Amino acid sequence: MKATAESKIAAKSGLRADAESGRLRTWFSRKFKEIRENKISYLFIAPFGIFFFMFTVLPVALAMLLSFTHYNMLEPPKWIGLQNYLRLFFADDVFLIAVKNTFIFAVIVGPLSYFMCLIFAWMINDLKPKLRAFLTLLFYAPSISGNVYMVWAWIFSGDTYGYINGFLTYWGLTSEPVQFLTDPKWMMWVAILVTLWMSLGTSFLVFIAGLQGIDPTLYEAGAVDGVRHRFQELIYLTLPALRPQLMFGAIMSITGSFAAASQIIPLVGFPSTDYAAHTIVAHLLDYGNIRFEMGYASAIAVILFFTMIIAQQIVQLLLRNLES
Repeated sequence: MKATAESKIAAKSGLRADAESGRLRTWFSRKFKEIRENKISYLFIAPFGIFFFMFTVLPVALAMLLSFTHYNMLEPPKWIGLQNYLRLFFADDVFLIAVKNTFIFAVIVGPLSYFMCLIFAWMINDLKPKLRAFLTLLFYAPSISGNVYMVWAWIFSGDTYGYINGFLTYWGLTSEPVQFLTDPKWMMWVAILVTLWMSLGTSFLVFIAGLQGIDPTLYEAGAVDGVRHRFQELIYLTLPALRPQLMFGAIMSITGSFAAASQIIPLVGFPSTDYAAHTIVAHLLDYGNIRFEMGYASAIAVILFFTMIIAQQIVQLLLRNLES
């Protein structure tokens, strides 16, 4: 009886395996047929596909592989399993500080920069073309002006030559200069302010382009159906029509807020006082560009990568409720 039962289980397993292999063969044959039928289209996208694989997919896969190794760029990688990840979460206190700082930064900067891009684009969309073009350039300029954000280092300078300290001292509001860029109490807030000032970038332009592409008859139909003011237009007409641009802007905001470091480091130093403005990307640069512990740096990059994916999925779930 036992042998019979085992033979039946083996037979069922074999049938299941045959069914799975049959479905796999069917899927591959269908895909190959589709490629043959659309070979010209695939030929046109082949250059992009090759470069995308070489410079995006392959580096991500290699980073995931290196995250399980000890690799210092001088010796061949040595497989160490999960030691890098265990070290990150149980032996690296600075990384945990960087995680906390990154999430605080992302939770504040991400949504605020996203809504700033949307609201400013919506507000100037109906202006006259010349005025709209001027304001678009005015808002967009900080994001493309290179190191011009370093003007904030003068504004928040920790001596009486700093504009804010000069103002506070002149009016008797403080007896000594406030160290905005070295005091852990102020550093993160200064970094958030500067980043928000620079945040009207690509997403802002995409929102303006999307608003310009909405058919005016949509608003005429909405007026007939009972839409009475601009706020109702925004909620019931504009946002659903902007769903692709909203998704793109959300992804850009998530990426920018989680990957913050290039604006923060020049302002507050590297490392910042008590690591008060130390982010995950700054920690990655420390181990990748300075210590050359590439396996450990790859583990940091992998964690950041999957954090961004999870955040993106949450945003997609929220935006999916908008009616098309």
